[in-house]
Amino acid sequence: SAYVCRSSLHGSPLAISATCHNHRGMAYFVYILASRHHGTLYVGVTNDLARRVFEHREGQGEGFTRRHGVGRLVYYEEHSSVNEAIAQEKRVKRWRREWKIQAIDAFNPEWADLYEQLNR
Repeated sequence: SAYVCRSSLHGSPLAISATCHNHRGMAYFVYILASRHHGTLYVGVTNDLARRVFEHREGQGEGFTRRHGVGRLVYYEEHSSVNEAIAQEKRVKRWRREWKIQAIDAFNPEWADLYEQLNR
């Protein structure tokens, strides 16, 4: 039984807590892509993080990520329900830019591209 723990944000970037989900159920992800450190940001939701980030990187995603060169996975959080994930995506999209940057800094201080770690 594999359990994965991820940083999770609820409501505001100041409310950071660790959550663990059992991988026997379906997982949904809210993620943030960046063009570079402190660059252009994109927030999305998916049930297959590796596939979706690959699509963005290959220019198969929506026009925004292709136009702005946004393909570096710098933040993600896992949710066990699709409704919870979509609601969180909507909240994060409404956050001020500085809050998104604070969330990324807390989760991934180096702004490293986390895509390579997904398939390990």
